[in-house]
Amino acid sequence: MKLAATFVCGFVFALGLGVSGMLDPRKIIGFLDVAGHWDPALLFVMGPAVGLTLAAWAFRRGRSSLWGCDVPARGQQDLDARLYLGAALFGIGWGLTGVCPGPAVANLAAPSAFTLTAMGAMTVGIALSFLLRARPRS
Repeated sequence: MKLAATFVCGFVFALGLGVSGMLDPRKIIGFLDVAGHWDPALLFVMGPAVGLTLAAWAFRRGRSSLWGCDVPARGQQDLDARLYLGAALFGIGWGLTGVCPGPAVANLAAPSAFTLTAMGAMTVGIALSFLLRARPRS
């Protein structure tokens, strides 16, 4: 059941990205170009997503999850240098390429050299994160 729910959620997410035009890196770069020809379309995709996520987290806080992991209780945070570094690297990559993992995977349905290069870079980053995670924290 969990696998089916995961598949359906992923499919709906990919469909939403496609319908909204967010699979096109130029659309993302246009959103990030606030000093140039800014395209606010991503706000209409991210706004409702962030709102729904915040509402779901507030409702589920401290309760066990249907999907296998718990929502952290209030005040429970694991914010460390690795999290900030990973977030910074993600943001830099997203800003430079206009591609994040969700759209990159969806774009594999019609792969281009750009998509395959972006997926290769993400795969290297994921492998690197696993290698760094295996090292003990200082």
